[in-house]
Amino acid sequence: MDIRQLRYFIAIVEEGTISAAAKRLHLSQPPLSQQLKAMEEELNSALMERDGKYLKLTAAGRKLYHYALQMTELMEEATSEVKEVGQGSSGTLAIGVNTLSVAELPDLLHRFREAYPKVAYHIQQNESARLCQLVRERAVELAFIRLPLDLGDDLDVRYLYSEPFQWVTSASEPSWVPESADAGVALAELQGLPLMLPSTPGLGVHYIIRQAFSELHLQPNIVGECSDISLLVRLVESGFCSAIVPETLLKVHKSAAIRAYKITSPSEMLSPVGLVWLKNRRLSAMAENFVSCLLT
Repeated sequence: MDIRQLRYFIAIVEEGTISAAAKRLHLSQPPLSQQLKAMEEELNSALMERDGKYLKLTAAGRKLYHYALQMTELMEEATSEVKEVGQGSSGTLAIGVNTLSVAELPDLLHRFREAYPKVAYHIQQNESARLCQLVRERAVELAFIRLPLDLGDDLDVRYLYSEPFQWVTSASEPSWVPESADAGVALAELQGLPLMLPSTPGLGVHYIIRQAFSELHLQPNIVGECSDISLLVRLVESGFCSAIVPETLLKVHKSAAIRAYKITSPSEMLSPVGLVWLKNRRLSAMAENFVSCLLT
């Protein structure tokens, strides 16, 4: 038996006659009668018996009708869900987010959920290099990363925006504060202060900060690196160190007891953000919908 025969059988049961079922199914009566007979022969059981003008179910027919309803319902659900996944309106979206986060991500997810309420999310937070590896391993389909970064030949990247860096220090125990908060600070003023970098060697943020000092022939007093941003914020709050961070950190940690100052020299000190995915793998419809939502 196949799903088509089960649907024929359901129609016969619900209509009570072959003629009425044939009309409902837009078929002629002889083929429908033949299908019922073929089912009975395959099962070696009488499924229906005549009761006056109408057909009624036998015990075997009642059992088949019970399962036929379940099977056709499951088939309809499967067809519907597969179509939704194919169209990107259902399923699980796996995305990676850089440790320094993307401040706009909650608003983006709200907008995407309004358009695609049946989508679930698998979100991983990690450093940019690890996120690229997770994309290669197909653990996530899309990842927000900090640039610059050696992406190799297997990843595509969509540049999104750049944001300025800021110097942050403790609000209660600052090691030093500029004379004018509005004027910002220059890297030359920071070279003697204890700095904790919000990344590790080889990654974009770490490279940009190191390179900025190097181009000005400055020797920063770097006391370490900390890729755990929540811990870095606590260290800055305690007065243990200061840090140079992308502006996003201030948006994510609004309640932190820290002071922030724009870095005015070099003025081109920016932190680029990009979105990466596998170059030779077609994005799922769901991921394409997400990218469209991001870019609109």
